[in-house]
Amino acid sequence: MERLISKKVVTFVNVYILFLLDNVLLTVVVPIIPDYLFSNTIITKSTSEVNSFGPESLSPLQRKYEALENDNGPLGALLASKAFVQLAFTPLVGYLIEAYNSTLPLLLGSCNMLLAALLFAYGDTYGLLVLARALHGSSSAAIAVSGMCILAKSVPKEARNRLMPLAFGGIALGVLIGYPLGGATYQLFGKTAPFLFISSFVLISIILQVTLPIETEEEESLNTLESSYRSWMILLKDKAIILSGLAICVSTSSMAILEPCVPMWLLAHMSPPPSKWQLGAVFIPDSIGYFIGSHFAGLLPVRPWRISIIAMVLTGLSCCSLPMASTMSQLGIPHFGLGLGVGAVDASIVPLLANFVDDNGSCHYGPVYAFQQAAVAVAYSFGPLLGGQGVELFGFPWLIRVVGFINLFFCPFLCELESHKTNEKQILEKDGCGSYSSFDTTNTISCTE
Repeated sequence: MERLISKKVVTFVNVYILFLLDNVLLTVVVPIIPDYLFSNTIITKSTSEVNSFGPESLSPLQRKYEALENDNGPLGALLASKAFVQLAFTPLVGYLIEAYNSTLPLLLGSCNMLLAALLFAYGDTYGLLVLARALHGSSSAAIAVSGMCILAKSVPKEARNRLMPLAFGGIALGVLIGYPLGGATYQLFGKTAPFLFISSFVLISIILQVTLPIETEEEESLNTLESSYRSWMILLKDKAIILSGLAICVSTSSMAILEPCVPMWLLAHMSPPPSKWQLGAVFIPDSIGYFIGSHFAGLLPVRPWRISIIAMVLTGLSCCSLPMASTMSQLGIPHFGLGLGVGAVDASIVPLLANFVDDNGSCHYGPVYAFQQAAVAVAYSFGPLLGGQGVELFGFPWLIRVVGFINLFFCPFLCELESHKTNEKQILEKDGCGSYSSFDTTNTISCTE
């Protein structure tokens, strides 16, 4: 018994650390890349203008701030490249997990994350930075889906609402560390330092995975592409799972749009403009809110679907109030509310997804968590792109208000989650408590088993 408990602890810690490092690398670039990217652009523009048009009428710093809102597009494309690759790789990872196991994608994802961190450290062109971000997308797909599947198999169903959100502590802590770490180390030591710091810990994690392999329970695999395809089709016909994925996508989009737009908005409109470390520190309230929401939402004596509704209302109201801030300190409250809401949505819905799979009579969690990560990837792929274009079209304040309204309008649809288990019971009663189709459509499961 003690040996089994120790293996589960090692498994939990390994997954926690990988979630932590993945999200540190995700967020550490946010305060670094805008300044680094546009500083290099200004140098090129300055030389061209001097040679072609003679003396410049404005200083490089003034022209930088004038051009910021028009340059959100390249930055949004850079940040979105990670999510597009993650979106493309997520179904593949889900299939690999179902056909083989969860440990191999986890190790491959860790190796890709190491390469991405090193590319971020030494890449000095826009193309290399995009490549690094894309490599990170493939690693995030592997780590997130396989990590969630490992946790779903390791944690008993009755304890998921309390224990699975604890693993989000790695996500929350990574987000909390990443923003200020990126801003502070960039200002003190330059662009290379934070990424070398991350890569060293990723290397340690890879060594631990090889020397102390993660234990997972043996299970029947889906060895054919056809059976995996049928699993996905059944998944996409479940209304509760579709609504859960959409809720995660909508709430996460709020954060995805903020990341490329807020630093540009602050540099262009705040007087005096914030320093490099402040561009990272502005996201600390989001991180603290996400940390609290993801840790403690599952402990509340409230049904998860109700928590998700309350959390999305909070996210929507926070988005609508954010443009009213006129100073750095005033941004704290809406940023905190936004992080708290997104964290609570994740903590309440992600354990529910595993329960939905169990209600369908299956122990194959790969497709459902691949779908969940696809929803996150959609948010982080289209969010920065639409955000960058939206700022150019009608300005940041109205863009973020529209995002808030979408969160509020989606809340009533989450009431459908309450009836999911009731519908399952009705189906079983209608069938006379015989057998019913599972997520793994190659088998049937008896109600009396």
